Amino acid sequence: MGIGEKNTPRTSRGPGFVPGGRKGHGSRPGIPFLPGFCEGYPSVADNRCSLLVVDDERHILNTLHTCLSKEFDVRTAASAEEAMDRIAEAVPDIILSDQRLPGISGVQLLEWVRQHHPKTVRMLMTGYAELEDAVQAINRGNVYRYLFKPWRLDELVGVLRDAAHAFRLERSNQLLLEELRRLNLELEKHKQELEKRNEQLQRLNEELESRVSERTRELEQKTSVLERLALTDELTGLPNRRALEQILHSEIRRRARYPSPLAVGLIDADHFKDINSLYHHTGGDQVLICLGKTLNSSVRSVDTVGRIGGEEFLVVAPQTDSDGARNLAERIRSAAENMTVEHHGHKIHVTVSVGMAVLEADCHMSADQLWHEAAVALSEAKARGRNCCVVRAAEGPVPRATASHPAPALT
Repeated sequence: MGIGEKNTPRTSRGPGFVPGGRKGHGSRPGIPFLPGFCEGYPSVADNRCSLLVVDDERHILNTLHTCLSKEFDVRTAASAEEAMDRIAEAVPDIILSDQRLPGISGVQLLEWVRQHHPKTVRMLMTGYAELEDAVQAINRGNVYRYLFKPWRLDELVGVLRDAAHAFRLERSNQLLLEELRRLNLELEKHKQELEKRNEQLQRLNEELESRVSERTRELEQKTSVLERLALTDELTGLPNRRALEQILHSEIRRRARYPSPLAVGLIDADHFKDINSLYHHTGGDQVLICLGKTLNSSVRSVDTVGRIGGEEFLVVAPQTDSDGARNLAERIRSAAENMTVEHHGHKIHVTVSVGMAVLEADCHMSADQLWHEAAVALSEAKARGRNCCVVRAAEGPVPRATASHPAPALT
């Protein structure tokens, strides 16, 4: 019967009809409940919904409890007050209440349930099609369905199944929303952690880059120092033999493109063994240090003077012809002769012998050969009595060494 039909109770009879007589409100005809009628209804879910049936007629409660227990966790209450007590014990998923109850009406009960437990699906049944009750049920109780008595059991079960499905769907949606919120919170937390780790990683990368840059600068500085040390005589601070060989080879290569005169001179401290004997190695070292400074101050800025070992020095003078070589050699000899070394209260004087080899612009010779020519000139200066200079003009290739004039080989 629809809401707009007459206010007469439904008395349609047929299979599954449940009696709807009501005490105190007159009686309505009906047929007894048929035993075994509810058998065969399959359960819609293993996880059954809880159902609270509220009606003041005990035989209706018993009938519904028997028929619906296979699909629902059914509890019953004979009044609104008793229903509230049941709800206080456990909130049902679905509540099916009769409209006409002693004391509080079904609409009032469902309104109370809506206010306190809005997720519970609310259904109202009545044996009287009163428009005012339907409107109140809809407006106040916000019911899911409005049912009329008497009803067919299969229709009631179908409606309850729909209600259970709606409840499960709502609960599933709620769980999904909660899970989504939880996942969003976790995602936000992970995002914050990722941002924090990215900041830490960026900071670590910056620190690492700074350390690498600093370490690179340190290594470059140390490498530069080591390179200088590798090319510097430890005692005098002048270029060592290795550095002088590189400079001499470089000048020879440069002359191949830009022909120009080149002079190379060997300088040897005279009677240096006597100095070591008289003043020991400390005195000899002091003489070599002072001699190195004197020689370095006696050459031009384009010239290079260094110590090649012991008391022997070598000077490389680019763009220096024979006259220039003689002037340079005499300047070196004279500066050494006028040098005085103070050592523990003693004044030490030293002289040098200088042998210069000059390679004119139109003459070509290897570095070894030119070094050999300088060694020959130095031997001749020693033979002349020391403290003198000998300058040889190299005009062409000569042997690396002879029995009478040996010369050190380049490395």
